[in-house]
Amino acid sequence: MKIILRGRKIIGGVAEGEAVVTRQPISFLGGVNPDKGMVVERGHELEGQNITGKIFIFPHGKGSTAGPYIIYAMAKRKTAPSGMINLEAEPIIAVGAAMGNIPLVDRLDKNPLEVISSGDRVKIDGDHGTVEVTKKRSPYPSERFGFPLKKI
Repeated sequence: MKIILRGRKIIGGVAEGEAVVTRQPISFLGGVNPDKGMVVERGHELEGQNITGKIFIFPHGKGSTAGPYIIYAMAKRKTAPSGMINLEAEPIIAVGAAMGNIPLVDRLDKNPLEVISSGDRVKIDGDHGTVEVTKKRSPYPSERFGFPLKKI
């Protein structure tokens, strides 16, 4: 199933990859290892997960104004996400995406944290502010036909 979302272009370009989604803001300075592309912030729900080459979806950045330089360093080391989606992009993330030439969109017509799940295939067209989501196929037949499994 494909879903098309429309939003605001922040940084142009096209990127495609597997989604990594978090509801928690992130600081690239101290929260992400730029050599490995791994989230290292203690207690973060993505701690230990790699974002290299992924479409990284998070509400917004937090922390230091050095964040753009970390994103840029990641782009140079080829450990950066291939694209980013925010609920509301702020200057730290926008500048880092611009420096690293990483497509970035925000203000989508539907909440990406609710519509997109980690593992979904996502294509960002930053030039047009659109996002195409291909939902990952559930291993459970009932979920593929619209009947989610209930935990007992």
